[in-house]
Amino acid sequence: MTRPRFVRPARALVALVLGGAVALAAAVGPSRDAHAATGGRAAPGRVSVARLKYGGGGDWYANPTALRNLLRAVRQRTALPIDTVEHVVSLRDPGLFDHDMLHVTGHGTMTLEPEEAARLRAYLLQGGFVHVDDNYGLDSSFRRVVRQLFPDRRLVDVPLSHPVYRLVYDFPKGLPKIHEHDGKPARGYGLFIGDRLALYYSFSADLGNGWEDVGTYKDDPPALHEAALRMGVNLVAYAVTSRVTP
Repeated sequence: MTRPRFVRPARALVALVLGGAVALAAAVGPSRDAHAATGGRAAPGRVSVARLKYGGGGDWYANPTALRNLLRAVRQRTALPIDTVEHVVSLRDPGLFDHDMLHVTGHGTMTLEPEEAARLRAYLLQGGFVHVDDNYGLDSSFRRVVRQLFPDRRLVDVPLSHPVYRLVYDFPKGLPKIHEHDGKPARGYGLFIGDRLALYYSFSADLGNGWEDVGTYKDDPPALHEAALRMGVNLVAYAVTSRVTP
């Protein structure tokens, strides 16, 4: 198994992220900008977010402009040296552990083979952060995946006092509601390993829809797009500042 390279960030980097400074981003040079790199390794020295390609028939590729827009927002609004290339990885890819955060979305069924489950479990246990966004239809199969990964753990509500709701932008009421489905409230669930939030599950919120290009959903006001991006920036910042040293 490939050894992960998760490293606790320097205090100066954390301070710059929290302050919303842009000096570090300028110092490391311009970010690469492209739509997606399939199976690619993370760019050296840059924060990397990858979309997870999974089996089972679910549309892991949903919201095609979402992650690209989020990565650009992170570049513009924080000092993180973010790689704005949207990497696409499977759990079998050699470069899996190079990525600071994995993003999972879709409407249908998600399944993992035993080897894939073992690698995702290792990614989480050794410091990785995963964001799963239920795009309306992923919930039941994803909860089976959680039981497959950690039979002794359950998803729990992330408390409103958690840093993920205030690291860069304040969300005193928690996860913002972007699109309506079945009249259910937005819920921010988490999978904790010790005191660390290792996986954040946005349910009945449709964050990814909110990250998409403005105009994709014609009835959405700009405020929803902004709220979704702000929550996404918090997720990426938390993924970096919560990393652990193996």
